[in-house]
Amino acid sequence: MTTAVAAPFRFFSLRVTRTTRLGPSLVRVGFAGPDLSAFASDGRDQSLSLFLPHPGQDAPVVPIESGDGWWQAWRELPDDVRAVMRSYTLRALRRTPGEPDEIDIDFVLHGTEPGSAGPAGPASRWAARAAPGDRVLVLGPAVADNTAIRFRPPADTDLVLLWADETALPAASAILESLPAGTRARVWLEVEHPADIQELATAADAEITWLFRDQGAPAGVDAIRAAALPEASAPYAWIAGESGCVKELRRHLVREREWDRRRVAFVGYWRQGLSEEQLREQA
Repeated sequence: MTTAVAAPFRFFSLRVTRTTRLGPSLVRVGFAGPDLSAFASDGRDQSLSLFLPHPGQDAPVVPIESGDGWWQAWRELPDDVRAVMRSYTLRALRRTPGEPDEIDIDFVLHGTEPGSAGPAGPASRWAARAAPGDRVLVLGPAVADNTAIRFRPPADTDLVLLWADETALPAASAILESLPAGTRARVWLEVEHPADIQELATAADAEITWLFRDQGAPAGVDAIRAAALPEASAPYAWIAGESGCVKELRRHLVREREWDRRRVAFVGYWRQGLSEEQLREQA
């Protein structure tokens, strides 16, 4: 069952089609559903809301029949009943003639690895055991150009700078794939383990640096602060991941490197020490 919510977004009822382990900390989950033909996105960092069932539930509980009032109705459900909601970015949308449309979402398995310092969150626990047929709901775009897309470099951009931790790696990867040949790009990707490296395809003139926390790599802002960037008259930056790191890196680019703040797109996907529910309460 689907319903329009507030254009350009709507609910999509999906089932897991496959899971692929990408590394010790990452898993890719594919989803399909009969109404994905209405899923539309032109963005490479398209964000969406994913609703997951609690253990023991066969489907997430979201009162989408309430129309525009679904949010309040969902909030009023008991904590152990209402679906777990988490924000993710789209990794891929596939439309293959003769095959069901599919989307991919990459999950970070925080807390599920042996010896993890902290407990796993509900989305990590769900992704670690996801199997074909599992049901979810996605609140996603029905209009290709929508407000949940942040990567919008101006036409005169002559240098693209990207920084992402593993939560933003799917979006950064899709952005890299979309850059046209000849685009100069300098990219820093921060993950936990060397085994989390992914092969990234791009036609751009891209210099990609991987930072590994378990090997004591410098924080992203320190690595970028120490970097000799190419001369550029119209640079553009997209930085996404842990909100404290994102804010510090934005300050470095705007204050120290004197980049135009309007040409620095920044997105805090999560905040150290806070759950998504706590972040929403503070919003």
